Amino acid sequence: MAEKIVMTSSNEATAALFGSFDMNVRKIEAAFDVRISNRNKETADGDAIVVTGEASDVSSASRALEYLKHMVREGETLSEQSVEYVIGLVRDNLDIKDESFGDVICITNKGKPIKAKTVGQKNYVKAIKDNTVVLGLGPAGTGKTFLAVAMATEALRNKKVSRIILTRPAVEAGERLGFLPGDLQSKIDPYLRPLYDALFEMLGAENFQRHMERGTIEIAPLAYMRGRTLDDSFIILDEAQNTTPEQMKMFLTRLGYSSKAVVTGDLSQTDLPFGKKSGLSIAAKILKGIEGIGIFEFSERDVVRHTLVRKIISAYDRYEKEAQTKKFKASAAKGEETVK
Repeated sequence: MAEKIVMTSSNEATAALFGSFDMNVRKIEAAFDVRISNRNKETADGDAIVVTGEASDVSSASRALEYLKHMVREGETLSEQSVEYVIGLVRDNLDIKDESFGDVICITNKGKPIKAKTVGQKNYVKAIKDNTVVLGLGPAGTGKTFLAVAMATEALRNKKVSRIILTRPAVEAGERLGFLPGDLQSKIDPYLRPLYDALFEMLGAENFQRHMERGTIEIAPLAYMRGRTLDDSFIILDEAQNTTPEQMKMFLTRLGYSSKAVVTGDLSQTDLPFGKKSGLSIAAKILKGIEGIGIFEFSERDVVRHTLVRKIISAYDRYEKEAQTKKFKASAAKGEETVK
């Protein structure tokens, strides 16, 4: 049996690390088959947490504790998702450096700091900072749209741009605007609701409404972008997997001077008619390697919703890969029969 001591700065830091009813350390114990205890004796050097078990398991559990300790020191409140995320990084033997996931992106209307919660999110934010156009691809719950809106809000506050433009395809899940009740605004609101929600959190309802009246924030269907040149703007195209190749080309060529564009989408949730290619999928292929364009792909590890969401995404990914493999083998077998 091996033993390792992880020191915290105080009893309070230890309590934050252990979590409510020791929930955090129980997860680490179960993940790495170790036992974690607190000597409950604060010294000048801090408070001691003891990890016992097989040497390799103790090493892994200690790495997880060290990084969670760093998160607590940075002012993060540990959640079930953050503990699961760190455990996943350690299990995959990924390098966990002694640094936070990133600086504060922006402060919400209620004073809450918005920060990247995963390494993937941190790299996504960096890609947005470093490029003029960014394509963010990944599953639901990875924060693609939310972080893009946070970046846009901060750019507007700091006068890096003069307006924010948010758009998404208005045709999804087989529904067309003409069949929906109400005037134009009533028709498009349900499609744009996720964008409204993100902006409400960043700005507050009153500030948001004020920006809308001034025209510094514009939310509209993608079709309304045609024929325009968007200068000095931060433009976000959401749900871009539902664009056609023609729509995607139209959108990308709207970009004007001193502007930045972020395109987000999940290629596994395309609502286009069967056989119709996604403009996002094609753009990700043909724009790769062009200077000023960043293409970033999230994984299920970056999902920050309920832990079950990550497992659901993984299950679907496995199913789709197996289906593709079977389809390829069937096609290859059919080809061999044709040759014979």
